[in-house]
Amino acid sequence: MQPTSSLLARSTTGIRRLKLTTKQVNGGYYKGTGSGSMGDHTKHGGYVIDWKKVRTYVVPDMTGFELTPFVTKNMKPTRGRYDVDEHPISGKHFLKRWKEENGTN
Repeated sequence: MQPTSSLLARSTTGIRRLKLTTKQVNGGYYKGTGSGSMGDHTKHGGYVIDWKKVRTYVVPDMTGFELTPFVTKNMKPTRGRYDVDEHPISGKHFLKRWKEENGTN
């Protein structure tokens, strides 16, 4: 299978600028998740965190910031609509509630 001519003609490197997949390379290529190592494994099966490797994020000072998040702060905590004798996982309760909400017998 050949790439399209537009991919080849984009620049001198052409298709080499696209991301690699594991199918395009020989064995031994592992893409990973980009998480990196945060420490070392011990010989006894434990893990020791190296705090020099841990990522730290600098958060700016937010005092006087006028934008708000999309979530409202005025919402009260919601409670479930379950009776004392009905368990939310029981099949009877599920069927009863489905019939109430969908209007079928």
